Amino acid sequence: MPFRPGETVLQAARRAGRYIPHLCWHPEFAPHGSCRICTVKVDGRMGAACTVRAASGLEVQSATEELNAQRKTLLQMLFIEGNHHCPCCEKSGGCKLQATAYLLGMQDSHFHHRFPVRVRDLSHAGVSLDRDRCIRCEICVRASRALDGKNVFAIHGRGIESNLAVNSPTGLLRDSAISVDDAAVRLCPTGALMAKGHGFEAP
Repeated sequence: MPFRPGETVLQAARRAGRYIPHLCWHPEFAPHGSCRICTVKVDGRMGAACTVRAASGLEVQSATEELNAQRKTLLQMLFIEGNHHCPCCEKSGGCKLQATAYLLGMQDSHFHHRFPVRVRDLSHAGVSLDRDRCIRCEICVRASRALDGKNVFAIHGRGIESNLAVNSPTGLLRDSAISVDDAAVRLCPTGALMAKGHGFEAP
């Protein structure tokens, strides 16, 4: 597969029309490598396709039973770690987490749900924040800094206790610099950040 100097395996595959499942990668930002959904086998070793540099002679495997089973397990853990109720989510039909679950044939969540108690923020006139739907991909964090120039979001805490924090005096969206037109809202892959008054726009 042809590639350009400096491209990652994911970028080269994407340009060649080959889809490698991913959640935390976005073409406008530097590779993040946190979700591990894009894990591929490169010359027999596992690596994130969004961070591994393309090079001549690499043997890359992506759509194998082993890798797709691993991806499905990671997705199942994301679903049980949050509260993702697709039929009643306004982002249903336009959610990357949901689409990836469909792609990989995920029929159930397999593990016991944790049902975490997370605070929703509906204080802003135009933007809602539902942390139950957040997968901590940090796309909103990077978009707010790099594209919006506002630094509204950050990830607070570690591991399973980590959460999306709002940079404002009160910790609420209404007291932050967020705008309904911000890239941070537009690029959220799930229903965690949404413009109010929109929903169920895709079947």
